[in-house]
Amino acid sequence: MEETAFKSASLSNELKYQIQLNDLEAAVLDLKVRVEELQRENSQLKRENNQLKKMPLFVAVIVDILPNGEIYLRQQGNNQEYLTHASDDLLPLLKPGSKVAVNNALSIVKIIGNVYDSRIRVMELDVSPDISYAQIGGLADEIKEVRESVEYPLTKPEIFRRVGVEPPKGILLHGPPGTGKTLIAKAVAHEAKATFIRMSGSELVHKFIGEGAGLVRELFMLARERAPAIVFIDEIDAVGSMRTNDGTSGSAEVQRTLMQLLAEMDGFDNRGDIRIMAATNRVDMLDPALLRPGRFDRLIRIPLPDHEARLAILKIHAKNMRLSNVSLESIAAMAEQCTGAELQAICREGGMMAVRREATAVEMIDLINAVHKVKADTTTDTRMYI
Repeated sequence: MEETAFKSASLSNELKYQIQLNDLEAAVLDLKVRVEELQRENSQLKRENNQLKKMPLFVAVIVDILPNGEIYLRQQGNNQEYLTHASDDLLPLLKPGSKVAVNNALSIVKIIGNVYDSRIRVMELDVSPDISYAQIGGLADEIKEVRESVEYPLTKPEIFRRVGVEPPKGILLHGPPGTGKTLIAKAVAHEAKATFIRMSGSELVHKFIGEGAGLVRELFMLARERAPAIVFIDEIDAVGSMRTNDGTSGSAEVQRTLMQLLAEMDGFDNRGDIRIMAATNRVDMLDPALLRPGRFDRLIRIPLPDHEARLAILKIHAKNMRLSNVSLESIAAMAEQCTGAELQAICREGGMMAVRREATAVEMIDLINAVHKVKADTTTDTRMYI
C-alpha cells in the first residue's frame, strides 16, 4: 500500500516537473524570437544611423576632361563650374557629358549615367511611328526632297560617301496648318526605322533661368544615345523667332534657349545617325541664324493640296467607310482651298451625319453638308484671328 502511494507521488512530481520544463522551454523559445527581432531592429537602426552620418552627394555633368587629367564640372541646379580630379580607377571611364556624383569636396565618387528629365523621356517614341508614305495624299515632290535629306543619309550612307556629297544637316517644313508637315516627319521615321523624338517648341519655353537650355541639351543627348534618331521640333517659331531686345526676363530666357539650340545643331556631323527636322507655319518669324546654311540647309514648303491631291487624301480617309452613290471627285472639287486636316474632318463629319440618321452607309448629301460645315467653321475660326 505504501509502495503504491510512493509510486503515485513520484509520477505526480514527474508530471509536474515535465510541465514546468515545457513552460520553461516555451519561454526560452519566445525569448529567442524576441532576441532575433531586437537584433534585426538594431541592425536596421545601425544602417539608418550610418546613412545619416554619410555626407550628401551632388549631381554634376562633366563638361570636358583637360590634358593634365583635371575634370571640368558643371554642377546641376546652380550651374556653377569647377575643376576637380578623379581617381585612377574612375578616370578611364569618364567622358564629356557623363553625369557623376560628387561630395562636398567636389571629388567624383561614382558615375551615375544619364538621368533625363521626365519631360524629355515622354518625347521619345519607343517604336517607329506606324505612318507610311501611302497614307499621305499628294506631296510627291516634297516627300522626295525629305527622303533625300533625312531618310537616305540614315539608310543609304554609302551613296553619299561614294559620291562625296554632304547631305543637308537639317530640313525645315513650312506651310499652312494642317497640310501634313508632322505626318511627313512620322512617315520618314517609319521608313528609316529610326527612333522618333518629337517635341513642340513651346515645351522649351520656361520661366526659370537655364531650364529651357537644359531641356535642349538633354534632348540632343537622348538623341545621341538612341541613334539612329530623328529629332522633330514642331512649331519651332515658339523658340526660334527673331531675337528682340525688349528687356524682359522672359525674352532673355527664350534667347538663351535658342542659342543652346543653335549650338547643339552646330555640334552635329552632316553624315551622323541623327537627323533634324522642324516645322513652322510662320517661316517669316524665324531668326536668320536658325536658317543659315549649316543648320537648316533645306527649306521645303508644304502647300495646300491641289485637286488630285485632295482626291487622293479623300480616298485615304474614306477607305474604311461604307459609301453609297458618292463621287469623291466632286467632293474634291467642292473642297477647294481645304487642307489635308480639313479633308479628314469632312470625311469624319460626313460619317457622323450618316450615324445621326441611323443610315447604313454614307451618302453624297452627307459629304456635301460636311463640306459646307467644315468650310463655315474654318471661315469663322479665321475671322477670330484677324
